[in-house]
Amino acid sequence: MYYSIGEVANKMGIAASTLRYYDREGLFPDVGRSSGGIRVFTDTEIETLKIIECLKTTGMQIKDVKQFLDWCKEGDTTLQQRRDMFYERKAAAEKQLAEIERALIMIKFKCWYYDTALEAGTETVPKNMPIEKMPDEVKEYKCTLSDINY
Repeated sequence: MYYSIGEVANKMGIAASTLRYYDREGLFPDVGRSSGGIRVFTDTEIETLKIIECLKTTGMQIKDVKQFLDWCKEGDTTLQQRRDMFYERKAAAEKQLAEIERALIMIKFKCWYYDTALEAGTETVPKNMPIEKMPDEVKEYKCTLSDINY
């Protein structure tokens, strides 16, 4: 079955301009063209597009997606490279997650800090509160953030 770029865009919820970009980047090397030069997609390109969208959710850049797709075409000789690519993505995602968790700790502390300041009518109360008087979960935030000025 053949699909126009508009049909694929609607079916997949992706802008036609994005599909054109993917094609220019070589992600659809076998995409056909009509006699008028219009891209004609098949189920193969739709399956490739599903893989591309999945890989993008891992934070993979388009050049890396292309490399991955190229390695897939090469077959089993590239298993190690594909595996290594995902271990690299895993390490990057874990690093990002740790940064987000640290940011969340700061946000939780600041929420407590300003809730307490508003309740007291002054920032002096949370700012000068001894750690032993803080709620337990706030103590954890405070200890984690001890190297950051607030």
